[in-house]
Amino acid sequence: AAMKADMDRKTGRKYVAAGKLPSEMAGLRTWRTREDPFAEHWPSVVMMLAAAPALEAKTIFEQLSEQHPGRYSEGQLRTLQRHVRQWRAAEGPDKEVFFPQEHRPGEAAQTDFTSTGELGITIAGEVFVHLLCVFVLPYSNWQWVTVCLSESLAAIRRGVQASLFRLGRRPTYHQTDNSTSATHNVPKSVAVVTPHSRRPFNAEYLALMRHFGMEPRTIEVGESHQNGDVEASNGALKRKIEQALLLRESRDFESRDAWERFAQGVADKVNRGRATRVAEELAVMRVVEVTRLPEFTEVDVTVTSWSTVRLARNTYSVPSRLRDESIRAHIYEERIEVFFATKHQLTIERLRGEGGRRINYRHIIWSLVQKPGAFARYRYREDLFPSLTFRRAYDAIHAEGGGDRGVRGDLDYLRILHLAASTMESEVESALDLVLGEGKVPHPDLVKGIVTAPTPIDVPTLIAPVVDLHAYDSLLVHDQAVAS
Repeated sequence: AAMKADMDRKTGRKYVAAGKLPSEMAGLRTWRTREDPFAEHWPSVVMMLAAAPALEAKTIFEQLSEQHPGRYSEGQLRTLQRHVRQWRAAEGPDKEVFFPQEHRPGEAAQTDFTSTGELGITIAGEVFVHLLCVFVLPYSNWQWVTVCLSESLAAIRRGVQASLFRLGRRPTYHQTDNSTSATHNVPKSVAVVTPHSRRPFNAEYLALMRHFGMEPRTIEVGESHQNGDVEASNGALKRKIEQALLLRESRDFESRDAWERFAQGVADKVNRGRATRVAEELAVMRVVEVTRLPEFTEVDVTVTSWSTVRLARNTYSVPSRLRDESIRAHIYEERIEVFFATKHQLTIERLRGEGGRRINYRHIIWSLVQKPGAFARYRYREDLFPSLTFRRAYDAIHAEGGGDRGVRGDLDYLRILHLAASTMESEVESALDLVLGEGKVPHPDLVKGIVTAPTPIDVPTLIAPVVDLHAYDSLLVHDQAVAS
């Protein structure tokens, strides 16, 4: 038997005599292979852990090393970490237990935002920094995505609406985390604030929920696992998108809409594999019978004497003709549309964050040319250099004659800026590059002469073709022969 099992006969004889299988003969090891370096001070370590269970093994090791110089080496840290882990498992405090929940069809939806930096998406060659707003039905894991720039209320409104109208049905509850797109910060004046305090909902978010007949709810503060389904869906969806991008062999898209359609196509493909459970959800959810809400916030504001408005905590310039007038702004997630007397005036790219500004020199240059002395200390002066070329031109004008030309130099530069607003900025910039490249000072008249110079047109010489009409005579002869 030992020969057939490729075993030594003495080993086989041992198993036969014992009447046990090899797996049954292995006993617990009761001895140590090496001396425990922490045996002497382990009682003090246990006292430290009992007093403060959250202490890390590395902190305790550093404390022991300071108390007993030269006793312990860095290579023994892993041994202490193992001892501490075993103590916590055998004698430490109870740990929090998570309880898996059963999801009911059509009961709830979860929405969350996820970053996309690892996907490396570009739009027309430019890196596109953005997020995906992910909407998930936890029972079937049906999901839908929209592209957004931030975790704003506008983004969640657009994402929720797109998902609900895609489904044609609505769940009973809608769950989010405690982001400011849906909730307020808990005021510091509140007497009882615990780590699990729920934050109150924003009025606009509540209005969105009422419109679609859903009841809002959030996870507890600091308990992100309660939104676990959508959190897990984020990673799985991005892995699917990554694979689709690899097959596409390009991460560049012609527009934001093209990229969003691609991502939604991936989600749609994944959803088709969940058709059975999705059908169960659709059967118990109510039909969406309301209209789509506008995806912007409407704000009325008066234009300041500086020809600026303050919108969404950022400053924007508007045409000076609107100064002191009341305008209406539609604030979308990525743009702002300005209206006066119900007529659209301009569209501005919306700034992200707070405290920024977007000043368009075309809005104020007409007044600034008349008041060149205001340029030197103008609060938004740096915004009046459309490119580095314009800044070089300004420096060259002021460097003429070996020093600062003051208001006269500012006026010369403002006249160049006025020319750019009156014609084409790109043509003025090309003229400035030409003049600066020749080592000349870009005086306004010189630049204007280059920009407005007529472009010579080469008129080609055309030779009049000789037309032979005899071909038509042959057609007539053919028709007569057929008729006869």
